[in-house]
Amino acid sequence: MTEGRTKDDGVEHHFPGPGALDRAVRLVRYLREHCPWAREQTAESLIPHLLEETHEVVDAIRDGSVHELEGELGDLLLNLAFQIVVAEEGALLNADSVYGRLEKKMIHRHPHLFGDGDKQDWETLKAAERDESEGVLSGLAKGLDPLTKSFRIQERVAAVGFDWDDYRGPLDKVAEELEEVREAIEADDAVHVEEEIGDLLFAVVNLARLAGPHPTTALARANQKFQNRFERLEALAGTRGISLATAGLQVLDGLWDELKVIERSDEVQ
Repeated sequence: MTEGRTKDDGVEHHFPGPGALDRAVRLVRYLREHCPWAREQTAESLIPHLLEETHEVVDAIRDGSVHELEGELGDLLLNLAFQIVVAEEGALLNADSVYGRLEKKMIHRHPHLFGDGDKQDWETLKAAERDESEGVLSGLAKGLDPLTKSFRIQERVAAVGFDWDDYRGPLDKVAEELEEVREAIEADDAVHVEEEIGDLLFAVVNLARLAGPHPTTALARANQKFQNRFERLEALAGTRGISLATAGLQVLDGLWDELKVIERSDEVQ
């Protein structure tokens, strides 16, 4: 592996040498040689597996299961090693070159840690790394989900000064966009309804960014909160002999409110 350095009064220290990544790469090389399925895979064919394993790592993190996280990180590491080995076979890159680029980037982005200067804003540093001919929003991953892409766009433009002073700006914008959604719906204008809802979502992401939480994390927690409560609602309805399909909104709303009171009581205890 490429060796690096850490700051210590100008004295250079070496990062640890070969480790888990090297073993994973050797494992994949062996699989490519002896396993028909592994041998047939291409960088393109492995993309669905890479994406799936990434989502499973996220699930394990959010579930708080160390056992599951350990297994899923291993699966993700295997997929990363697969991509390295496939590219290595085409003489495109190797583990050393991948780590070398990573190390160089981290040293450049943390000058205060490696004796190369003062601490700098992360987004400003990344903006300086982009080619001068590239725009502020160039290079964003095409496969980003819309919510994350919205957040990254806002981060990028904020780094060059195009930003609100604080959360109050986007908070007012959310109210403004919500009213425009109402007007579009009342006008029965489907095209503008979609446009205005998009503007509303973009404003909400901006509010989340300046208020603190990452929008994807906040939405994931909201999804889980709703799912947990609805599953409790199903159980409560079952114990009372209530059919969800025929109960109607008023009855289900009553159960929902009842569960909210129970949850607040549990929080106090």
